[in-house]
Amino acid sequence: MKRVILIDPAEESREVLVRRLHAQGYHVEATSNAAAGADLALNSPPSAVIADLWMPSISGVQLCRLLRAEPATLEVPLILRGAEDDPKSRFWADRAGAAAYVRKGHMGELVRALARTALATPPVDDFFIQESSTAVDIRDRIARHLDSALFESVIASEVRALSASGSIDRLFDLFSQLVSQLVRYRWLALATDSPACFGLHHHPASASTAEAEARNVLKSANALHVLRVEDEDADAAPEGPAPLVFEVPFAGIIVGHVAIAPLHTSTHDADNMLRLVSRELGGPLRMAALVDEQQRLAAVDPLTNLSNRRSFLATIRAEIIRSARWPISLLMLDVDHFKAINDRRGHAGGDQVLVDLAALLRKAVLPPHLVARWGGEEFVIAYLNTNSEQTVIAAQELRRAIADLVVNFEGSPIPVTASLGCATLDVQESVEQLLDRADRAMYRAKAGGRNRVVADEDEPEAVVSLRLATH
Repeated sequence: MKRVILIDPAEESREVLVRRLHAQGYHVEATSNAAAGADLALNSPPSAVIADLWMPSISGVQLCRLLRAEPATLEVPLILRGAEDDPKSRFWADRAGAAAYVRKGHMGELVRALARTALATPPVDDFFIQESSTAVDIRDRIARHLDSALFESVIASEVRALSASGSIDRLFDLFSQLVSQLVRYRWLALATDSPACFGLHHHPASASTAEAEARNVLKSANALHVLRVEDEDADAAPEGPAPLVFEVPFAGIIVGHVAIAPLHTSTHDADNMLRLVSRELGGPLRMAALVDEQQRLAAVDPLTNLSNRRSFLATIRAEIIRSARWPISLLMLDVDHFKAINDRRGHAGGDQVLVDLAALLRKAVLPPHLVARWGGEEFVIAYLNTNSEQTVIAAQELRRAIADLVVNFEGSPIPVTASLGCATLDVQESVEQLLDRADRAMYRAKAGGRNRVVADEDEPEAVVSLRLATH
């Protein structure tokens, strides 16, 4: 015979329901007190529990959370009853973990729900049967479970708030700050595939060890740049338990992995906490990735994949402020006879020239120097901490490399040359003035026969040196 615990504060309705359930073949233990009913269930788990959604002292929602959290009653179904058949009551019952919600007075519906749930109840494991508890103890346990649920809800909310980070770099910094307040660890790492990124938080004394361990655990390629957060919020312990790895899901797919190297004293806390935060991190991670991608698209020329004019100007202005004591030179580059290329080979041929030239510039102009598509067939290069003579030498090397470039298009080659003009920033000169001087130098190169380098007229020594080296 299936055993059912019934909790109903109203004596009259309780007696009526007991008779109905007895007639259906159930053994019913009835009580008016929710704490007493919880104690009965915990002491000897039944096939099902029936309780009111709202009861004095302990609500059906609180009772449901207690039974779901205790090993003895984890699988015991709870049917909640309410006075109203309203969406809010059904929502509360469902979120609390109730097996069903039934409107009071609808005994047939209750009996049918009980038949469905009681038949599915697994056998009781005597290992988890607990000793009898007092009402105060039951309330304390409910309070602890509710506090735990509230804590998890707050942490989940904090993780979801990372959606406003604006970039993956900032997201990982804020994420590491949050996790370091919740659990102690040697290092914390985050890896994603799209976009490919690798974030690492570690103690300043553990940089190389932490990076090697994290890359090995997350299978992160050494070539992938590390988003490093380095401070003493991470522990300096030289070793600890094996790192823990957690998937970061979003919309049914895995968008990343989080790994943590806990201390010996924090393994259990780290496991619980990272399981929680990794479940909530997918949305913020995707949002940050989308923002990063939008910012990248706004800053990148779609054809050549180089920086565009707006992005270049913003970067060079910041560099001029940051590097006030260093020389900065600009190089303006224009593809020779580009209109003729478009006329003979079509715009697709012209685009291929620009794509191949951009690839050459990307290889030739390495960080910290900057290269961008200025517009049309024009490109601009900023050489940082580079004086006028060094810029002329670099420009000549670049001119020769372009002249050696052969663009293959539809089975036949397109020869390419370029005219280059360069200028070096003067004290108190604006970016616009520097660009204008480099641009005028480039047009003098075109007027002088193309496929050549011309420095700004304010740099006579550089002009002399480039004339000697041009041919």
